[in-house]
Amino acid sequence: MKKKKINSRAKGASGEREFAQWLQSYGISARRGQQFSGSPDSPDVVHSIPDIHIEVKRVENLNVYKAMAQAERDKPEGARPVVAHRKNGTEWLITMRAEDWIKVIAPESGCYHDLIG
Repeated sequence: MKKKKINSRAKGASGEREFAQWLQSYGISARRGQQFSGSPDSPDVVHSIPDIHIEVKRVENLNVYKAMAQAERDKPEGARPVVAHRKNGTEWLITMRAEDWIKVIAPESGCYHDLIG
């Protein structure tokens, strides 16, 4: 039996809903951005994580630098860009700039202060 192909726009919307549900499974308030406002300027996922802008990509072959550039371009002032991505049959991965990552993990690990002196 052949698998039904899905167009890229529908796959993207499905990925956004899926990632929002994944966030919800961890107790984070989240929903697809365009779901209610319908604006193309809406974020992919509206969520309760402060200062993080999430770009969702549900594709088989991701150009992570292009996706990160889009997240950077679309993010509000002061937010850190994050790309949540996965391809068929795999788990979600998160890509973010190393400089942002160390700032996010530092308060909990205590290592950031040690690294910068």
